Amino acid sequence: MANVILIGAQWGDEGKGKIVDIYTDFADAIVRFQGGSNAGHTVVIGNKKIILHQIPSGILHPEKLCIIGNGVVLDLEALLDEMNELKSQGFFQNETQLLISEEAHLVFPYHRLIDIGKENKAGSNKIGTTGRGIGPAYGDKTVRTGIRVIDLFNEKVLREKLGKNVAEKNFYLTKYLGQEGFDGSALFEKYSALARRLKPNVVNTSVVISQLMEKKKNILFEGAQGTLLDIDHGTYPFVTSSNTVAGAACVGSGIGPTRIDRVVGIVKAYTTRVGEGPFPTELNDEIGLRLKDKGKEFGATTGRPRRCGWIDIVALKHSSRINGFTFLALTKLDVLTGVKKIKVCRAYKLEGKEVSEFPASIYTLQNCEPVYEEVAGWQEDLTGIKKYNDLPKNAKKYIKLLEKLMERKFILISVGFERGETIIVKKPFPSKNN
Repeated sequence: MANVILIGAQWGDEGKGKIVDIYTDFADAIVRFQGGSNAGHTVVIGNKKIILHQIPSGILHPEKLCIIGNGVVLDLEALLDEMNELKSQGFFQNETQLLISEEAHLVFPYHRLIDIGKENKAGSNKIGTTGRGIGPAYGDKTVRTGIRVIDLFNEKVLREKLGKNVAEKNFYLTKYLGQEGFDGSALFEKYSALARRLKPNVVNTSVVISQLMEKKKNILFEGAQGTLLDIDHGTYPFVTSSNTVAGAACVGSGIGPTRIDRVVGIVKAYTTRVGEGPFPTELNDEIGLRLKDKGKEFGATTGRPRRCGWIDIVALKHSSRINGFTFLALTKLDVLTGVKKIKVCRAYKLEGKEVSEFPASIYTLQNCEPVYEEVAGWQEDLTGIKKYNDLPKNAKKYIKLLEKLMERKFILISVGFERGETIIVKKPFPSKNN
């Protein structure tokens, strides 16, 4: 029995969907603990490409229990679309496989319109959100005007809360953002119907998770986005609206920190980010375009092209400290095949001095110049390799350099998009022999 948290170590898009899918083989339950439909986890199975937004990636395994925790802001319309899409592809045939926290807050259509309107009004100063209403929904949660899943099943409470929120949001939408408002009664009817559809799935998930732990089950906690997009520890304000770090798994699922056994950080073999904000190792050249093309670096949620650059150890050590990584998982190593010289950013140069700490200020970060260490690349195709020792010599040198600089070991190495294109060095859940 063990409880493992899986966290993106960079600006998201590290390949969490695939790793969660693989690690689900070792788990009994998978818990999503933060974020919303702004997340996009892609899993490739044969000729099928499945993109998940709110449902944990473990849903592709019919015998596994999947849980949406209280820390998620839930878009019910998007959730039902996702459920129907999964069913159409032959997955999620048993609806009891998915449980939803009664304490999760909801994303309403006015949240999405406010999100888009604010971005448009900001012009060149925009954050680069997905427009899914995540920030406004978390905002309502923080100022204590949010509507939770449990409120859907109390007609009086839902009418009252929705009425107050719609009056306030309509004023903001029409007077400030120049948008149309919403009909509160229509929203009430619509969400009452959605509630009836999802009621069998709604429970006190904190209790369920605790019961699973008492039964000595393996639980995998799945994060969305990445550490550098954390609302507290990321490149603020160019961040998401939730805590994406390991500590949030406890808050967002209703368990104590003493129940966690391991934290695995997912590291892409290079670096990408979507949206605005500083990016010290960004490559605006032929290599950057090569990484984008070969790595298929386009957002799973928005389709936006991702900015690409060399791996950044300063940022990764910042992530490791905050999350307390036990081990690391390396993804997209195969994308670097064919690059003759690979660079690793081991430090920054700021005002003529080397610095090794990730700055809190984006204004400082945007003035940091990467200090690189260069290693030889490799030409061999990695996608068919199943064992670490069979990797090319220079690929192993690259991995060992990263391990040395990060002071952590890689227990998984992904060498392709497919499930089977993965080298498992060590299983994620501890046991007597692991």
